[in-house]
Amino acid sequence: MIARTYMYVPGNAPDKLAKAPARGADALIVDLEDAVPQAAKEAARADVADWLAGMGASGAGPDIWVRVNPGEAGLIDARVVTGPAVTGLCLAKAESAAGLAALDRVVTEAETAAGLAPRTLRVMPLLESAAALLAAPEIARAPRVARLQLGEADLAADLGVVPGPDGRELLWARSTVVAASAAARISPPIAPVSVDVRDLDLLRETTRALSRMGFLGRACVHPAQIPVINEVFTPTPETVAEARGVLERYDRSLAEGSAVCLDDQGRLVDEAVVRSARRVVELAR
Repeated sequence: MIARTYMYVPGNAPDKLAKAPARGADALIVDLEDAVPQAAKEAARADVADWLAGMGASGAGPDIWVRVNPGEAGLIDARVVTGPAVTGLCLAKAESAAGLAALDRVVTEAETAAGLAPRTLRVMPLLESAAALLAAPEIARAPRVARLQLGEADLAADLGVVPGPDGRELLWARSTVVAASAAARISPPIAPVSVDVRDLDLLRETTRALSRMGFLGRACVHPAQIPVINEVFTPTPETVAEARGVLERYDRSLAEGSAVCLDDQGRLVDEAVVRSARRVVELAR
């Protein structure tokens, strides 16, 4: 199942962690980085590890990702939190494939210690700087990388730009991440968070725009944003029925020896159209 919503939860807030799985997000990102003050990081790391141990590996509920700190602190985070309840790690401020390779080595050791199969955990690098954007193609091909995500607040500060309501000032950055993901044949990137938790109409508008750009799913910082994002990334029954019809027609066409056909409205259907139809069906709930 493709996740539509990724809700950030502070790793040093036990009450929020306890409630988070029932909030309706498809995935949680438990934050050990920006949300946690430096003096509280060691305690938060231990608390999150305990919380994860209590979650087990039932497979029920949302996927659980942990945002780990950059550098050596992140490697320590990875050793402590790796376990059966964790889907993957979000590496904050990723800037190079070498940093992802170092994380891969640590996680490989931690998986063995936890009795997990090799390469169980995936990695979602957060690109938050100009250096990260320029290295995006290499980062996307690094070990374990499943998806990319933009950290636009840090990125805007690094670039010296002030985004407007529609974020057009970051258009190039967004397109770069989409293209790097497609070139590396990994899943489409997750759309960046909106820090305005009250304007849900704007959230819906910008989420639709990001979806059209090639993002699939969106991160969020407040439970109120979850239904809006889920709505945007959930195709309507009519859209799903149309996509299934395309797939059925294409399968019949292949059986008859042709790799192209026409849909109900007389439009050409080829492999590119079929890929889009498959994604719609995968997103159907």
